[in-house]
Amino acid sequence: MTKDHTATVDLLLTRIDWLVLCDADMTVVERGAVAVDGGVIVDAGPCDALEARYRAREVVRLPGHLVMPGLVNTHVHAAMTLFRGIGDDLPLQTWLQEVIFPAEARHVDGAFVELGTVLACAEMLLGGTTTFCDGYFFEEAAARAAARSGIRAVLGQGVLDFPSPDLKDPSRARARVEAFLEAAGSWPETLRPSLFCHAPYTCGPETLRWVKDLCRRRGILFQIHVSETRWEVEEIERKYGKRPVFHLDELGVLDSLTLCAHGVWLDEDEIGVLAERGAAVSHNVESNLKLASGMAPVAALLRAGVPVGLGTDGCASNNDLDLFSEMALTARLHKAVTGDPTVCPARDVLRMATVHGARAVGLAHETGSLESGKRADLIALRIDQPHLTPLYDPISHVVYAARSSDVNHVWVDGRQVVRDGQLLTLDVPEILREAERIAAAVRSDTHIWSDGSGNSV
Repeated sequence: MTKDHTATVDLLLTRIDWLVLCDADMTVVERGAVAVDGGVIVDAGPCDALEARYRAREVVRLPGHLVMPGLVNTHVHAAMTLFRGIGDDLPLQTWLQEVIFPAEARHVDGAFVELGTVLACAEMLLGGTTTFCDGYFFEEAAARAAARSGIRAVLGQGVLDFPSPDLKDPSRARARVEAFLEAAGSWPETLRPSLFCHAPYTCGPETLRWVKDLCRRRGILFQIHVSETRWEVEEIERKYGKRPVFHLDELGVLDSLTLCAHGVWLDEDEIGVLAERGAAVSHNVESNLKLASGMAPVAALLRAGVPVGLGTDGCASNNDLDLFSEMALTARLHKAVTGDPTVCPARDVLRMATVHGARAVGLAHETGSLESGKRADLIALRIDQPHLTPLYDPISHVVYAARSSDVNHVWVDGRQVVRDGQLLTLDVPEILREAERIAAAVRSDTHIWSDGSGNSV
């Protein structure tokens, strides 16, 4: 860390009312500042010290704000923003088989994915999410969208053992994956490739092995849905004679670069295996509740030392990409489920949305906390508002009181992408017009809808 009083940096954020670092000690600084140079955090601490230590090419004074790391959404199907609200109030398998899979087959192509992902990036950046971990089809198009927006992303190309929107012949999956990874070689440094085997019930043992082997050789994240529903657990037990985590462990796919989405129906022994292997879990509380999938054993996962991040899932099963609401619900709901008001305290939940989320998607060395040497992914919340006054504990406020609409400024990699609540990198009105155009086509031939009472019409 530079201590030269004459040091010059690109950016100094200063006069910040509250600075929440999300470091190992969950340090909170009253009247703080952050120095940034070359897209990297150089220093963070009391503003008087940093103002004396650094001269900056750009100085941004932020009284009335709380500054913290950008949020990390560990499980998204970003392009599904364009399916937001279709087939609501249905069981997961009915929703997938009768609504989503047919709609994807008819509508999803590269243009659909690029537009849907751009829409998702706009929503996430405006709501304080600076990193997301995606899993879908045509992920080259998702990469173009993410690059346009300026967001940080881990982009997982979907793999299944049956035809998908971007691969009608599953026997060519290896060639499809290799083409995706080759394309990723030209991406900006803010984007990373990943491979996403949909689930143990849609990908057989051979597929799971070769995909994970390729991920391991490339040093990239392997993603998979695990134990999202009771049906899935029963199906894997029927087919392979063991619960999903033991099935995956026997195949050798669990390690510190494996992300298991959902984990609702994990038992104690499975949690122990995940902890031993270093695999992470993405907790998607709102999606799990909406689909009545159940409640993941988050308190037990945290006690066991399993890295747990927060995710929204796709907009078709949430129906938003708001990590502030995910934090608030996670902190509250697990207290009710366990009958213990001490579980999932605000500090742990904020870690899940930041530094632990970054660890879960393989980016702990780059983002998730405001520490020297990490990339400058920061958000500033306006706190001079009735619902945030008075403020005694900034961490509690972020989890229990703040809203995504409180996000006023956002920087990714040191570049400001949101200023005064306005997205600087994308033409939002044009995106909305294009989304409505696609929605008209989807609306015209999607035949299963919810009428609000749980009945399809």
